[in-house]
Amino acid sequence: MSEEVKKESEETKDEEKNADIPEDKLSVTHHSVTINGEEMRYTATTGTLILKEEIDKEGEKPKAAVFFVAYTRDDVEDTSTRPITFSFNGGPGSSSVWLHLGVLGPRCVKPNEDGELPQPPYQLTNNECSILDKTDLVFIDPVSTGFSRAVPGEEAKQFHGFKRDIESVGDFILLYLGRYQRWGSPKFLIGESYGTTRAGGLAGYLQERHGTYLNGIMLVSVVLNFQTIRFAPGNDLPYILFLPTYAATAFYHNKLDETDRQLETFIDEVREFAVGDYTVALMKGSNVPSEQRADIVQKLASYTGLSPEYIERTDLRINISRFCKELLRDEAQTVGRFDSRYKGIDRDSAGEYYEYDPSSAVVQGAYTATLNDYVRGELEFESDLPYEILSRRVHPWDYSGHQNEYVNVADTLRKAMTVNPALKVFVANGYYDLATPFLASEYTFSHLGLDPSLQDNITMAYYQAGHMMYIDQTELQKMKKDLDTYLDDVLPGDESV
Repeated sequence: MSEEVKKESEETKDEEKNADIPEDKLSVTHHSVTINGEEMRYTATTGTLILKEEIDKEGEKPKAAVFFVAYTRDDVEDTSTRPITFSFNGGPGSSSVWLHLGVLGPRCVKPNEDGELPQPPYQLTNNECSILDKTDLVFIDPVSTGFSRAVPGEEAKQFHGFKRDIESVGDFILLYLGRYQRWGSPKFLIGESYGTTRAGGLAGYLQERHGTYLNGIMLVSVVLNFQTIRFAPGNDLPYILFLPTYAATAFYHNKLDETDRQLETFIDEVREFAVGDYTVALMKGSNVPSEQRADIVQKLASYTGLSPEYIERTDLRINISRFCKELLRDEAQTVGRFDSRYKGIDRDSAGEYYEYDPSSAVVQGAYTATLNDYVRGELEFESDLPYEILSRRVHPWDYSGHQNEYVNVADTLRKAMTVNPALKVFVANGYYDLATPFLASEYTFSHLGLDPSLQDNITMAYYQAGHMMYIDQTELQKMKKDLDTYLDDVLPGDESV
């Protein structure tokens, strides 16, 4: 073989080898939006960054292509010091679409004139409640959600678990901070549902493993301690913590004898009963005196809208799935888990559990269609992959580090706040959220073990809506004000501009 032919052969092999190496794929577009009466220009960066793993003696090995959408304000002299917020939803298996097109981003799902979510076809509109005026935004889709995928040759399931999920999302944040020179920026996380679990874990991972301190964490519909929401034999805690949300739901659907009270006043009364007499009764178990048990049954019936006979048959313990089916059984309807204001219709009304969650069904179509159209249209990102809104591919989720115990990142958050006293937390709760009820959130934070000097670093906000409180236009506007106030408190002065 001649030297020339040999050289060409080697070059061809190098080209073929390089062709197999995954590369970043990015689209940059420019837009404007009006927030709080001020028109603002911004840049959207949409695409995938290749997440790599260091391999001894072999350099870096590509592991996954992580999809993200970043919005950065244009009229900023020094972007390195402008606040930046990393956002994600939960599932596990959810993309970041809900916070992205529901509350935070500059574009959102367009509601009907009455403020309700529309019927198909769906449209986007400018989001005047976006927090882009306060902070740049980066929406992250964990591996196997959105357009994020493991690279060829790597198993996706390695990312599908409590520990590895936190590490991969954390590593993406570090990659982004370096790639876009944002290490000097005040740093925030915002997560929803299981995304709050991820955020709590990230507070520890970023701080302890990489020395990256956060300014704030925003938690929407919180679950840090899974014992508060897992109905299981021997765990009475959820029955107590779900009760005020059952009551709010019955209140909303006019299933109570007295409905002339204000919702908050009524909830205060039920909360006191739940953590008082009801808790004592459940702790006594079969030793509760018959008269006391009868009183508890009557109270539960008056608060939940369920019959005393049904409550007796549950042994005073009302499972969330049973409640969703039972409350409106006489109307042959069910109530939603994510937002109990919504009603659904099952094949029949005789079953024990609901057939589907009507509050999930009402948002799924609108967010799926608008996200797919938006990314490929306005954001000009091309991909033939299906955008995984809610992926089943991540299951079974790996909780192997929590055998015979409940997942609990509350202490991780406590330690992060203790080591970094500047870290402030915002917590958003929906009164009609039967997935992560507000009393469970209150219980978690009241049992955080945080030093009294740091208690003021926690801000609680409440909304007359469900898990995704922002789909209600009135509550979306309230949430914008609450987030603005929180961000202004964390970043006094002009640092958010």
